[in-house]
Amino acid sequence: MKPTDAEVAKPFVDATKHVLTMMAQLDPKAGKPYVKKVDAATGDVSAVVGLTGDRNGSISISFSKKCAIAVVKNMLGDDIADIIQDAKDAVGEITNMISGQARAGLSQLGLNLSSSTPTVIFGDNHTISHITSGTVVAIPFTTEHGDFTLEFCFE
Repeated sequence: MKPTDAEVAKPFVDATKHVLTMMAQLDPKAGKPYVKKVDAATGDVSAVVGLTGDRNGSISISFSKKCAIAVVKNMLGDDIADIIQDAKDAVGEITNMISGQARAGLSQLGLNLSSSTPTVIFGDNHTISHITSGTVVAIPFTTEHGDFTLEFCFE
């Protein structure tokens, strides 16, 4: 039996809240999921991770500049050498950790998946290309330091 999008979303939401609370001292609040119709990213810094296994797909997280900077500062303290490179590294690492935790939750639903290394995209008005043509489910999150959107897509 194939899990529903709502069942699949829960491990992603739980992992996102847990990782950002633990690693970046943020308190993300999930908004209402929606089906995303365009490739345009909702934020300024995004990371995409490909998923393979029982189903193929991908997840992405797209942070506003303000939120990405808060993540970097909270993860690195005052050790920021190059904000752009550090933001790319931090967003990639956070996305990788969320992917790992979400995959653990998905395995309990009977979906066993492996993931690729995150690809980080930076800049105004960039697009996110998911590796499958399936429906893209987007979950907006708000924090006290700006917003971000988690997306996932399976074939």
